[in-house]
Amino acid sequence: RDDDDINDVASMAGVNLNEENARIMAANSDLVGTQIQSCKDEPFLAAIPLHKRILETAKKLGITDVPAEVVTFISRATQNRLRTVIEKVTVITQHRMESYKDDEWYEQATDVRSQLKFFEQLERLEKQRKDEQEREILLKAAKSRSRQEDPEQARLKQKAKEMQQQELAQMRQRDANLTALAAIGPRKKRKLDAPGLLTIGGEGVGVCGGSQAGLGTASPRQYPRQKITRVNLRDFIFYMEQEREMSHSLLLYRALLK
Repeated sequence: RDDDDINDVASMAGVNLNEENARIMAANSDLVGTQIQSCKDEPFLAAIPLHKRILETAKKLGITDVPAEVVTFISRATQNRLRTVIEKVTVITQHRMESYKDDEWYEQATDVRSQLKFFEQLERLEKQRKDEQEREILLKAAKSRSRQEDPEQARLKQKAKEMQQQELAQMRQRDANLTALAAIGPRKKRKLDAPGLLTIGGEGVGVCGGSQAGLGTASPRQYPRQKITRVNLRDFIFYMEQEREMSHSLLLYRALLK
């Protein structure tokens, strides 16, 4: 078949593919299929400082000349090594952040948070009981009418007076707060408008393309939330403990000391 019969769009536009192909081959016959453009190979590490560091290490071993290909090779090896480390540590962090509360194959054995709340409540009740006992002692001391008062009795009366003044100040502050809240009224939640949606007279006006506007309700645009994985020092320590080359290294020992 001819190309005009196969490509309906080209034939409808009046373009003859055979003629166009012959014209291109005649005009640029030397360049068609021979010109290749590639991206520039950017090194991962700075070439000049890395080359100096390699030369310093090579001189200790009796090597005086290090070609540029070695610098490129070490830079790429460092990039691959760093990518591998980041991938493994990311997997460790994701395992650490996994929650098994909703998994049907797991059941909760202990609840440390509830136990701590229970102990805090016990301490609060014990403190409240001691405060009540101290308050009763102070009130009894304040109501006593003995003529010959010792210094301890006078100190208790002064302390009871200060306690009553403090309770009165707290009651006044509480009443003032309640009065202010009653004057403000109930707090109304502000309705958030959808992005790109303006409300005019109870109707939604959705802006499309920057200049065109259409009446009607527009659905809110949902943006995918990017999940951030936060890696801490414990994850790196666990990774180094699992690696055979780093499990007995000085770097792991220094990390454990931090």
